[in-house]
Amino acid sequence: MGSHRITLILVMFVICSLVAKAVAQEASPAKEVTFNRDVAPILYRNCVVCHRPNDIAPMPLITYKDTRPWAQPVREAVVNRKMPPWHADPKVGDFINDPRLTAAEIATIDSWVRTGAKEGDPKDLPPAPAFAEGWHIKPDVVLTIPEFLVTAASQDDYEYIYVPTNFAEDKWIQAAEVLPGDRRVVHHATVSVIAADKVAKKEEENAKSNAGEDKYHYRTGRVLHIRKDAPVLDDGCSSPDGGGVPGEPSGYLNIVPGIYLPGHLAETRPLGFALRIPAGSYLQFQVHYSNHSGEDVKDRTRIGLVFAKEPVKHEIAQYEIWNNLFLIPPNADNHRVTSCFTLPKDVTVVAYTAHMHFRGKSMKTEAIYPDGKYEVILNVPNYDFRWQETYFLRHQVLLPKGTELVTTAYFDNSLNNPQNPDPSKAIRWGEPSDEEMMGFWLQFADPNPVDAKPAVAEVK
Repeated sequence: MGSHRITLILVMFVICSLVAKAVAQEASPAKEVTFNRDVAPILYRNCVVCHRPNDIAPMPLITYKDTRPWAQPVREAVVNRKMPPWHADPKVGDFINDPRLTAAEIATIDSWVRTGAKEGDPKDLPPAPAFAEGWHIKPDVVLTIPEFLVTAASQDDYEYIYVPTNFAEDKWIQAAEVLPGDRRVVHHATVSVIAADKVAKKEEENAKSNAGEDKYHYRTGRVLHIRKDAPVLDDGCSSPDGGGVPGEPSGYLNIVPGIYLPGHLAETRPLGFALRIPAGSYLQFQVHYSNHSGEDVKDRTRIGLVFAKEPVKHEIAQYEIWNNLFLIPPNADNHRVTSCFTLPKDVTVVAYTAHMHFRGKSMKTEAIYPDGKYEVILNVPNYDFRWQETYFLRHQVLLPKGTELVTTAYFDNSLNNPQNPDPSKAIRWGEPSDEEMMGFWLQFADPNPVDAKPAVAEVK
């Protein structure tokens, strides 16, 4: 009888405890999600790099006043993983600059909006990140083109402008960002390193009305196109040139500190990896102007450079790999194009970039190793010309000499593509945006340590 009383007392104790706990929970509801304490830190880490005044995003998201009117669209964008933008397949590669939110961060924003998007205690708001005006980096030096007049008639022009660095010694570049002087007219810009003794010849060549023309290319105004009678080669890998025009390889070496493309942010290399600008070099600004404003506009595009503060172990360069001979038929909604390039040396991979124009649909690059093994190294299943990232690997990998890089791209030249300028046209390679390109860029480092090479050595 005594044991039954003890059991009954224990049962009643447990029941009372559960009731007390339930009452306490009802009296103390779950922690309220607020902007100042919970949401602002997420936005500051992942979003305000673009969502700030006078930057590429359509609205700032720094203060509660900024963000509250956009609460529902923000929720929809993050729940559907449309924002922050990221187009690489998450199953392929691990990238330093991947801005995607975690499941917990998405749940926090979702809960905040669904429970009334409250502001919360101002004391909970952390300090907003500080940015140099207009920049996503803090440049050590800024180099700017002379003021350039982009006339209202400049609908599709490529200009080549040379700016001296005046560097008295070699400079190692950890990060770089290209900023257009006027976003209304600068479609894109590529900045390359060029030796001082080659500038005069380059300027002379670029000034010619037929610059770049040959048996495969022609020019209208200041832009190049592939000739209509040039060979058609959708499958570049079936050619010994890999997709380049006959007699020229599909890939070539370039030294590119920075580029400006739609949606492209600053490029920051991993510690120990840097790009070298030799003393006395010039920077070639290749600027694609597309002025649809109806008025003359003055532009001063610039590049900001951040010098390496840590010892540099490996020097960076870039292979640009193209198919220049494809033809996309009218109304084709899934047209396949390939390129191939065999690495002439061992390289340590730092980053990848996929580049197409408005009809670009997807791009995938595979590495076929000398021993026959292969793997996908980059997959962009939903390419978007309006947001073109460079994907920086978190862990650099070695690709041995003889590795073949096989890139497969698909293009949508149909009415189903809302960005398509004209599905009724057959499309070939061309510099204007309403024509097409198919390029895979491999940013790499020489595996040999920098200190084992002469100071004036070049990556080859």
